[in-house]
Amino acid sequence: MITLLQAVAEQPAETLSFGELFMKGGWLMWPLLLLGGLAIYIFVERFVAIRKASQIAPNFMNRLRDLICEGKVDAALRLCKKTDSPVARMMEKGISRIGRPMGDIQTAIENEATLEVSKLENGLPILATISSGAPMVGFLGTVLGMVKAFMSMSQAGGVVDMSILAGGMYVAMITTVAGLIVGIPAHFGYNYLVARIEKLIFQMEANSIAFMDILNQPVEKK
Repeated sequence: MITLLQAVAEQPAETLSFGELFMKGGWLMWPLLLLGGLAIYIFVERFVAIRKASQIAPNFMNRLRDLICEGKVDAALRLCKKTDSPVARMMEKGISRIGRPMGDIQTAIENEATLEVSKLENGLPILATISSGAPMVGFLGTVLGMVKAFMSMSQAGGVVDMSILAGGMYVAMITTVAGLIVGIPAHFGYNYLVARIEKLIFQMEANSIAFMDILNQPVEKK
């Protein structure tokens, strides 16, 4: 045991580039690289989409209220159509059903809200899968690396030599680290996007209530 430790201590420190470390991790590094790239793409694309959906003109509901109270339903519809946001599309559905029972209007708004939320959540299940799957791929690399190390030691007749074990240990450690590097940011990114969507849902519900209040106001006939 002392001889082994002395041999390890006497070995010169080896500096490897990122590319060399990547290649020493074995073939599992390629799936992890693919998962990492996919996670980045989904996060950036969803972040931009959710941010865009959250932006709505501060006076949109006030203008909508004025138009509906003045009886200008067609103008209110045009305002909703030219405003690209989930809230505007919800209001458009409600306005298009003005004259029907209030329950029908509320149902139409809720159905549109469900569709909008479904669009916003597109891709999030994949991001959640990556956050849990990437560390498992890394753990698989750990097991394969250890198997490779023991097989190399067995083929060497049981002689303990760090150069023999190095290949398997590289695979074991590098894939574990790579799996965590991919999985941890994906996990936090997923939770962040979910929180943003929940905040937007609250905003949509508030605007839906405000719209129903507008319909309960007396209409000025002109």
